[in-house]
Amino acid sequence: MLLGEATHGTQEFYRMRAELTLRLVVEKGFDAIAVEADWPDAYRLNLFVRGEGNEQADRSAFDDFQRFPRWMWRNEEVLRFVQRLRDINMTRQVRDRVGFYGLDMYSMYRSANAVVDYLSTVDEKQAAIARDQYAALDHVRDPQRYGYEAVLGLRPDCREAVRQRLLDLWTLAPEYLAVDGRAAADAYFFAERNAHVVASAESYYRAMFGSRAASWNVRDDHMVQTLFALQEHLRARGGAGNIVVWAHNSHLGDARATEMSRAGEWNVGQLVRERAGADAALLIGFTTYAGTVTAAYEWDGEAECRQVRVARRDSYEGLFHRTRLDRFYLPMRGDAARLLREPLLERAIGVLYRPDTEYESHYFIASIAAQFDAVFHLDETTAVEPLDAAAVRPEAHLA
Repeated sequence: MLLGEATHGTQEFYRMRAELTLRLVVEKGFDAIAVEADWPDAYRLNLFVRGEGNEQADRSAFDDFQRFPRWMWRNEEVLRFVQRLRDINMTRQVRDRVGFYGLDMYSMYRSANAVVDYLSTVDEKQAAIARDQYAALDHVRDPQRYGYEAVLGLRPDCREAVRQRLLDLWTLAPEYLAVDGRAAADAYFFAERNAHVVASAESYYRAMFGSRAASWNVRDDHMVQTLFALQEHLRARGGAGNIVVWAHNSHLGDARATEMSRAGEWNVGQLVRERAGADAALLIGFTTYAGTVTAAYEWDGEAECRQVRVARRDSYEGLFHRTRLDRFYLPMRGDAARLLREPLLERAIGVLYRPDTEYESHYFIASIAAQFDAVFHLDETTAVEPLDAAAVRPEAHLA
């Protein structure tokens, strides 16, 4: 079940996904939530919601979300969701508890550290080798600078080293998993995914200095590989392997139905449909016409509560507004599927919102009936409240 969002800062999108997800967990046996967040950051929340490890305080479980945009997961709606999920889990046997996982791969250095930390507990010789293999990454701890210098040949080539680390983990898995028990399997899986993050991130930061399509495709391909690896891990433990995914519409709507495909880009929604089959995945989009959003004006900027311009009349959001319905759920079948295959503009607001260049920055052409299996439209929405609410400043740019 892939649940999207038209922005990374809308309260109602988080709240509705939380309600839908909790029903899927309780009523339909879903056993994992996978989100557009870095793997090691989300894993700390996973330990909290499952009641494992030393993570007992709900707010401290968010402390690993340190990179921009902090509010994307450090917000009041996610806090309420993980508290409720933990309450459900505490009524279940350990083997039946639902996990919370990240799909993303920006955490190159933190993931490398996590691999070394794991190996230090199970195989000190391999830990020493891993330190050497990752050494070429470790010059400035700035992944974008790493990618730039690597492309220009200004630093040692680390591609083979990070791939070899992943291969070594796979080769030595039987030895590391000789200790029976779910804890050993989970610890290995966490480390193996971190090694995969390092390899993907190394490729991603190199690709950033090529075409946009190349870097986008590396990222979404990594998220899909992580999603199916998680499903396999859950099933190996005796679970159902039914996963709810939270990410932006641009990742979860089928790219083949948008102008992304003409640029040579694919995404999670497309790859999941191709790999799992259309009947095994439900892609749900969320749209809004107007309201407020938590977003920054520029990358690494301050979070602001920003006014969202009313959507263009020649967009799907403008069309939905003209129904005069405050909110609705629209399955893409029958007449809806037929009528809404006509390509129109669709709006996407990520962690940045730039109303002064809104058409160029936030609209793209899509056939929404082919992009999603269903859509929730909310005509007016409100900004999500970050846990660091005091840091959110009033809008500083003209809308």
